[in-house]
Amino acid sequence: MQIRTATIADLEKIAEVEAICFPPAEAASKESFAKRLQVYPEHFWLLEDDGKLISFINGMVTDEMTIRDEMFADANLHNPTGAWQAIFGVNTLPEYRCKGYAAMVMRHVIEAARRQGRAGVILTCKAEKIAYYQKFGYEILGVSESVHGNAVWYDAILRFS
Repeated sequence: MQIRTATIADLEKIAEVEAICFPPAEAASKESFAKRLQVYPEHFWLLEDDGKLISFINGMVTDEMTIRDEMFADANLHNPTGAWQAIFGVNTLPEYRCKGYAAMVMRHVIEAARRQGRAGVILTCKAEKIAYYQKFGYEILGVSESVHGNAVWYDAILRFS
């Protein structure tokens, strides 16, 4: 197993895994990923098993403490010097779930954000995932203003201090 940051050459694999992991209304498009990879490829962490992409986390950096829907669509809202590492998606292929792989990538992202001097990490999640993120120390702030994919999301924050 190896965790690395992405390049534009990973676009096809990333889009394929996203389409498997999220319903169509919530999944980022290949075009959206292409823009994100052009602006902030170092904020895509890929877990590979013998060269096969099995899990990944991606998201921009921002000074905002919660995720707005506009962030998913506009990669240029990325602020490289921002305080918060946002997580837009935690993707793991179904056959690799419940084996600790997403947690491995999450811990890696959290440590990367610490090393970069961020204030913490932010994300949105559905109600059934709240307990999972709380295991990492995320605090649930309540129902998010995000209506991405016409779903109900909860804002979560992991503060480093």
